Amino acid sequence: MINEIVPISSEKRCPSAKAVVLETRVVTGEGGGPEKTIINTPRYMASYGYPTYCAYMHPPKDPGFDVILKRAENLGCPMLSIDDCGLLDRSVSAKLLEICREKQIGIWHGHDYKSNYLGLTLRKSHPMKLITTVHGWVRHTWKTPVYYLVDKWCLSRYDHVICVSHDLYEQCLRLGVKKERCSLIENAIDTMQYTRTLKVEEAKEKLGFPKDRFVVGACGRLSPEKNFAGLIRVTAELLEEGFPISLFIAGDGPIREALQKQIHSTGHADQIRLLGFRDDIMTFYQGLDLFVLNSLREGLPNVVLEAMAYEVPVLSTRVAGVPRLITNGYDGVLIDMKNEVELKIRLKTLLEDPDYRRMIGENGNFTIKRQYSFGVRMKKIRDIYDQLLGCDSPEKD
Repeated sequence: MINEIVPISSEKRCPSAKAVVLETRVVTGEGGGPEKTIINTPRYMASYGYPTYCAYMHPPKDPGFDVILKRAENLGCPMLSIDDCGLLDRSVSAKLLEICREKQIGIWHGHDYKSNYLGLTLRKSHPMKLITTVHGWVRHTWKTPVYYLVDKWCLSRYDHVICVSHDLYEQCLRLGVKKERCSLIENAIDTMQYTRTLKVEEAKEKLGFPKDRFVVGACGRLSPEKNFAGLIRVTAELLEEGFPISLFIAGDGPIREALQKQIHSTGHADQIRLLGFRDDIMTFYQGLDLFVLNSLREGLPNVVLEAMAYEVPVLSTRVAGVPRLITNGYDGVLIDMKNEVELKIRLKTLLEDPDYRRMIGENGNFTIKRQYSFGVRMKKIRDIYDQLLGCDSPEKD
């Protein structure tokens, strides 16, 4: 049973002014799913009395960070840029301490192993409450065990830990986080931003997608855990069998060259394409007949929430928090991971049954509006902040 949020302090008075929050994160390139939550947070938290800044550590002169800055500007997010040359760059800690003192930060909100570690070290010089959101350890490299050990040491020392999926919640408890300091708050999206404005045919025309084909889309960092290679293989098989299918993958990442070679080897590079990073992702979703998530590791992926909000039918692996989001056959279709036979069968079924796709898309939109509203998520975060400060959250908003 997942705990209800309970006050850490029994004191029930509210300070005259609530704390200033600093959201901290290490990022390379254009970032990923967490940015969609973090950058959208300040404009919500300000209305609850929590002025919020975002401090992003990133490689110097990383062109991808310019994309993040632009997103932040569009959403009115006060973004603080910190050049980070790596593990031995001591200037990062000094810059963050200066920010904490200058902005009078009262709540440090980390989003990865390094920001979690820095929060603990900086609290010795600048007292503040420590909160972190665990988005998942999805990328496995030789450094992953080190990151995991750092987080294991950090998380049990934080005032509160937020997990975006049930499996991460259970994992954090196993790492020694106390139940009263751990909450499950799943990802959510601002449904006002993700509202369909184009018919599928109109969006296909704008994107240059073929109108006479079944267009499958996928989106995310081009890395092994997303298993785009498996989706490409199955799509190529369907094309060989004469099915009118096209696959478009939006995103960039370290295995792009390998995936491109795979696509060329199929002989179907005209119908299977890597689109790279897209700044028109909202149009991209609306031009799809089906969205596919074929991942092997995730938290609760924002891309699935976004596709469902646009009434795009979703086919996904049973990964992490997705089975809690999707009821198989009602508001999406679920398959086992690494099962390309099942993936192929479900793709064919969805391709051949437009009424079934329409039903799933409509039900998916209803699920998002009812259960995964960004505003509801922010109220839950607000409640945790209030409780850490000894405040009472208002009973009604």
